[in-house]
Amino acid sequence: MPLVPAIGLGAAALGTLACGAWGVYEPNAPLFGPVIGAGPPDGGAVYLTFDDGPNPGVTDRILETLARHGVPAAFFMVGRYAERHAALVRAVSGAGHVVGNHTWAHVKLHRRGPARIRCELERTHRALADLTGAAPRAFRAPHGYRNPFVARTARRLGYATFGWSYGVWDTARPGAEVIRARMRRKLRPGAILLLHDGDGYDPAGDRTQTADALPGIIADVRAAGLEFRPLTDLLPA
Repeated sequence: MPLVPAIGLGAAALGTLACGAWGVYEPNAPLFGPVIGAGPPDGGAVYLTFDDGPNPGVTDRILETLARHGVPAAFFMVGRYAERHAALVRAVSGAGHVVGNHTWAHVKLHRRGPARIRCELERTHRALADLTGAAPRAFRAPHGYRNPFVARTARRLGYATFGWSYGVWDTARPGAEVIRARMRRKLRPGAILLLHDGDGYDPAGDRTQTADALPGIIADVRAAGLEFRPLTDLLPA
């Protein structure tokens, strides 16, 4: 085979691999089904979300702050933590916040086959529905990592899949003021904001810095002329 066509085939293969990798690791990539990664850029709204809880001592503090300031949020919950901390799940739901599915054990779904993916989503779906009295409608994959089997199961369960516009690495615990400053620098209309009220791999994970940063983040969003809107505004009709 001539050298040039061989090089061309190699480039095409590399391009396909690159596209596939982007679809796996990019939380808003549509390669494996539709994903909601932001709201309308002209509406003046932002959408606050928390992953990896519920987490006693943090989720409840966050709920108190949200109630004090009249802010809606969405909590994408790890099923095994939700089952362990049922009262917190009910408190989140009872306060009117969105309760979303974040898998049972916070596994990286792109490495899993269809049976494990079904188990992760379905088990959490049942637990959250039992605890809140309503079937969850929102799903977010841990780290945003997905493969074709994820979209199939999410669609069958009636989920809208959510990504996010940006996170601020609050999981690294850089300090509450750093978390706040990172969020302030990135604020823009329509953004889905990613924070964490738990640790998907450690049930005792420390997320107090996120709770400490939240009042300042709320103040900064409002000072920027933006308003918090519920994630339900972005759910398909």
